[in-house]
Amino acid sequence: MSKTKYKYNPNNLSYEEVSVGIGMRILKLLLWIAPSLVAGLLLSFVFTRQMSSPKEKILKRELEKEKLELERLNNEMDLVNNVLDDVEKRDQDLYRVALYADELPNELKSERSLKKAMKKYAYLDGISSSALLKSTSIKMDNLEKRLNKQSLSFRELLDLARHKEKMLASIPAIQPVNNKDLKMMASGYGYRIDPVYKTRKMHTGMDFTAEIGTDVYATGDGVVELIEVSSWGYGESIVINHGFGYKTRYAHLSAFKVKKGDRVRRGMIIGLVGSTGKSVGPHLHYEVEKGGKKVNPIHYYHSDLTPEQYEKLLEMSNNSFKAFD
Repeated sequence: MSKTKYKYNPNNLSYEEVSVGIGMRILKLLLWIAPSLVAGLLLSFVFTRQMSSPKEKILKRELEKEKLELERLNNEMDLVNNVLDDVEKRDQDLYRVALYADELPNELKSERSLKKAMKKYAYLDGISSSALLKSTSIKMDNLEKRLNKQSLSFRELLDLARHKEKMLASIPAIQPVNNKDLKMMASGYGYRIDPVYKTRKMHTGMDFTAEIGTDVYATGDGVVELIEVSSWGYGESIVINHGFGYKTRYAHLSAFKVKKGDRVRRGMIIGLVGSTGKSVGPHLHYEVEKGGKKVNPIHYYHSDLTPEQYEKLLEMSNNSFKAFD
């Protein structure tokens, strides 16, 4: 039972009973239970922060599994990339060399492409393991590009392998003038002193000196693409298109043994040595073109020379600084 409270009244010099209103009673009750409520809320906050619900525990476990799976995929892609490095090296250093194929373009990673890739996956920002997700996605894109490139390369090599016999017969592989008919190697490929203008000039072929009327041979199978007659420059010359990116030119001839459009075989006589055009003496100027670029013919005599003869020819070519055209 609650205690009755009294208040002294000086007017009538007596004590009067004090009545407590309902509002005051409620206020007192709230003041009494407030510490308990605050303590309960604090305990509830601490409990919920430290102790996860069963559903939260399941979600955390799933996120951890997903992170581990992403890391595993990253490691496996690294292994696949290492294997692909080896495949690309064999493709470039073995298969393409054996089949006389051009090198594949080397695609280098640029800062711009990296920024583009990061922008592509910007939607992953803010997600748990965002950096790992981006890294995995970019690796997957690069791996897909490399595999597609390698697939195209193998398709090209397979086509070349099917036509290997025809290709090997077409690639320039012999000297255009027989060794027994040669007087000397007048000039090789490289910078030489022009015999007319006396200036340093790039000599884009090889000069073989021989008597006028000496036989000139096609160095590979092909089609006569051009018969040229000029009072200067190459003079009377023949261009043979061998296919597979190869062409050869035979210049300063004295006579033709073929006409435009003729199909020729390696070793077939196509003309005779002369001194027509811009020439200071009887010789054959011979050029090899690969993929639209003139290259050193010294690398295309492997079918009719012994190693010793090739070494001698190479030495003569390197030591000769005189050009006949």
